[in-house]
Amino acid sequence: MTTILVGVQNSVLVLDSSDDFKIREISKGGNPQGKESESPGHKSSCIAFDSQNSDRAYWGIFDNGLWKTDDRGQSWDNIGIDSFSSPRIMSVAVSSLNSGNRPNKVYAGTEPSALYVSNNGGDSWERMKALNDLPSSKTWSFPPRPYTHHVRWIESDATNPDYLFVAIEAGALVQSRDGGKTWIDRFKGGPYDTHTLATHPKAPKRLYSSAGDGYYESFDYGESWNRPMEGLKHSYLVGIAVDSGNPDAVIVSASDGPFKSFSPNSAETFLYRKDDEDDKKWKVVSDGLPHPSGTTMSILASNQEVQGEFYAVNNHGVFISTDLGESWRKLTNEWPNEYTPLALAISG
Repeated sequence: MTTILVGVQNSVLVLDSSDDFKIREISKGGNPQGKESESPGHKSSCIAFDSQNSDRAYWGIFDNGLWKTDDRGQSWDNIGIDSFSSPRIMSVAVSSLNSGNRPNKVYAGTEPSALYVSNNGGDSWERMKALNDLPSSKTWSFPPRPYTHHVRWIESDATNPDYLFVAIEAGALVQSRDGGKTWIDRFKGGPYDTHTLATHPKAPKRLYSSAGDGYYESFDYGESWNRPMEGLKHSYLVGIAVDSGNPDAVIVSASDGPFKSFSPNSAETFLYRKDDEDDKKWKVVSDGLPHPSGTTMSILASNQEVQGEFYAVNNHGVFISTDLGESWRKLTNEWPNEYTPLALAISG
């Protein structure tokens, strides 16, 4: 069974293949919600499945903490209430590498920037304080709220359990190679504004960055970077997904800037793809997708259990591709106008 979790303004949408991907909306406390929200100020910021436990996922809500499900999104419990310095959870990640008899490591990032790790499925948390000792931390600042900054993305390396990458939005992409005990600051020539970072189990040392300043790749854990932009006519990137079977097959969502990305009234966004058969040039994708005008930036994911399968969600609904992103079809028959997707997770 494939389960899709979509974080919207103050709820999570649950779609299962066993139910023909019918939308069920779950509130922050795990109770079914109608169109009226009990917490209009809250926004979903991140969702992640545990790859070793397909029933378990974590959901971060800006200003309302971190939540956990052990039944594929049917009910949720608030966790880490007394552990985090801020209820503004901005990012969450679960290691894809088996931890033996223990639950996989879970990471959570907040605003202001702080990073936490749990070794027991979210029952307890430890702050990785060394992150905030990096020299660049004195310059971290998020432009819309320049008085603060946040951990936008956390990526636990797909091949080495001790390697961890953290993106401070509009600040730095930094890393640890010893499980978070010490940190390496941003490398010269790398992305400044990473929104989404990816690693791949079949491509050790390779990093993929979808950033506000373009697309970046590294083949040596970020010590040097390439910026392969040929064919990309829009350089403000948000989403990224890499095919589970082919580390050269990549899709990204792009626009001309933040004002063209997130509001349906002003949005104009695009989806691009590239693979090893296309001479590594980016090509815009439109088959089966809504018109760029009025379409918010797509959040992207690949199915780690099915090669060639990608998912995209925007203000028009959830879309699936089974041919490495070349063509798409809509999964959801109905999609209320008030749904603006902010996070996406897939369990195949």
